[in-house]
Amino acid sequence: MKLNSSAVSHFTLSAYMDTGPWRYFFFLIVLCLYVLIVLSNVLLVVVICVNRSLHEPMYLFLCSLFVNELYGSTGLFPFLLLHILSDSHTVAAPLCFLQIFCVYTYGSVQFTNLAVMSYDRYVAVCRPLQYNSHLTLHNVALLIAVVWFPPFVAVFVTTALTSSLRLCGNVINKVYCDNHSVVKLSCHEATVNNVYELLAASPTVCLPVTVIFFSYIKILKVCFSGSNQTRQKAVGTCSPHLASLLNFSFGVCFEVLQSRGAALQALRNMLAAELLVVPPLINPIIYGINLHQIRTRILQNLGLRAEVLTPHT
Repeated sequence: MKLNSSAVSHFTLSAYMDTGPWRYFFFLIVLCLYVLIVLSNVLLVVVICVNRSLHEPMYLFLCSLFVNELYGSTGLFPFLLLHILSDSHTVAAPLCFLQIFCVYTYGSVQFTNLAVMSYDRYVAVCRPLQYNSHLTLHNVALLIAVVWFPPFVAVFVTTALTSSLRLCGNVINKVYCDNHSVVKLSCHEATVNNVYELLAASPTVCLPVTVIFFSYIKILKVCFSGSNQTRQKAVGTCSPHLASLLNFSFGVCFEVLQSRGAALQALRNMLAAELLVVPPLINPIIYGINLHQIRTRILQNLGLRAEVLTPHT
């Protein structure tokens, strides 16, 4: 994306605080979090890919989710680690816009992926006899393409519009680059950006929200009208996805609130990173522990027996 000739050459991230010798402690904590996120998500991606018994729609959508979490984490953590140790918290404009693109595509793909997983759970619970005919390998590949391609196109246009703005400042009050902070630096009203973001919200936000609500309203109807066995099956198959969805939704809410409200700087920093840290860290635990087939395959690949963690009934 080519920058406007009047654009700034670099941005200053003013949210970093002088922590003195404690910077090495914080660096170690963030590094451990990043390593844990990479190892856990890579482990689940490998387990799903190498075990043919897991080549089913639900697990393929999960694999897409874990790949996106690796992508989003890589867009934040190396950058964060570098600035924790650095005395100068400046970033070149092209790298800043690249991070904006990575962070926003991660969020958009994550939300769309969770919507597709909601539809998968709807078909599994409400139309179990039609599951295999609805979610064929061709349809699964098409849905995964829908998860990734439209968000990348939408965010590319957003980032290109932002990078073309004439800016009258270069200070971003966050620990990483984000689109809203850069647009606020514009010398003039960013009408085109605002209109486009409203239009882009339809396929990237409104449509996934509609799919999620539709799916879970149908699932709840089946739960209330069905037998106890049906309710238990629905709760068992949907609870990991609901936990993941709520976790991500809280992260989005925190991000919106902290970027538009007043709070202590340390709290703002934690809320700013929550969306990119907590879901990639928690989701592998949620699915690795709760889904029996994944848990079993992990233990088998580690040379253990599934019975170690599976109580006898």
